[in-house]
This record gives sequence, structure tokens and C-alpha cells, in this order.
Amino acid sequence: MSLINTEIKPFKAQAFHNGAFVEITEADLKGKWSAFVFYPADFTFVCPTELGDLADLYPEFEKIGLEIYAVSTDTHFTHKAWYDASDTIKKINYPMIGDPTGAITRNFDVMIEEEGLALRGTFIINPEGVIKTAEINDLGIGRSAADLLRKAQAAQYVAAHPNEACPASWTPGKEALTPSIDLVGKI
Repeated sequence: MSLINTEIKPFKAQAFHNGAFVEITEADLKGKWSAFVFYPADFTFVCPTELGDLADLYPEFEKIGLEIYAVSTDTHFTHKAWYDASDTIKKINYPMIGDPTGAITRNFDVMIEEEGLALRGTFIINPEGVIKTAEINDLGIGRSAADLLRKAQAAQYVAAHPNEACPASWTPGKEALTPSIDLVGKI
């Protein structure tokens, strides 16, 4: 069963954010756009490239009112240790959620049970707490922050223009589509 158009399940977790440990729940997501970015583990290889890429584009996500939440099955303590040890991770200004029980990771169906790690899952969540996009990659396949930004912009556009759709590679300023019988066979 797809998670698209389902509401996120309740959760409570500790996160490392801006030099402090903070509690985050599903209620913190309500009223704003969010992206959950699951990754396998701290102190690894592909993960810091992805989180660093997100950190570099984070001001663009802030401009569109979307909060990034990085999630792994590590603890919030491990996130802080990684932050202290890595110049790449020191660039992060978004919350890093610890999910040592795997509850959140399982809620999003990205847990690799035999390893206790998350697949590379990316989910865009609207202000009502409903999942609007889902992308899941195997461990060796890194993601692009620029593509996540484009998808978030498209999700926001469609939410604001419910009778329109964003075609492939759509970016803000490009023409959207208005689905109708008149378009059938014309594209």
C-alpha cells in the first residue's frame, strides 16, 4: 500500500538541532511543509554527501517554507558527535532526528529489519500532515537536494492550484498543465 495521501503517524523523538537536543513530534509538522529524509547511518560514506547537499540548499528550502528533517536509527547523541567530528555535518541547520527504536522508520516503511537501518527514503509532507511525495532508494544510491527542492515546489504549486498538474522537469515559472479532454493525445 502506498503512503501517498496518508497522514503521518504520531511520533515523539529526540533530535539534535542548532547545538541543542530538542523533542519533535508530528504536531511540530502541522501548519508547514516538511521533508523527512531518511538515511542509513551517521559516520558513513554516501550519507554525509546527501546531508551536506541539503545543508547547501537549506536556505532555498527555508524560502519556500519547508523544513527538512534528517532521520536515521542513530541516537541524537550520535548525531551531535557526528556534527562535532565532521566539517560537512557542521553545515547542517535543520533537525537531525534520532530514531533508535526504528518506530518512525517503520512508520514510513523504510526499515531494513535485518540491519536496523533505514533505506534512503524521502517524503514531502503538506501542512496538514499528509504525505504528498515518496522516493525510496537503495543504500548505494544518493539523492539530489536540488531535485527534492523542485519536487517540493511542484507539490506546493499543485496544492495552490488544485486543477493543474506539473509536467516532467517542471520548475517555478514554467507552464503547468490543466488536465482536460482537450489535452488527450496533444502532448
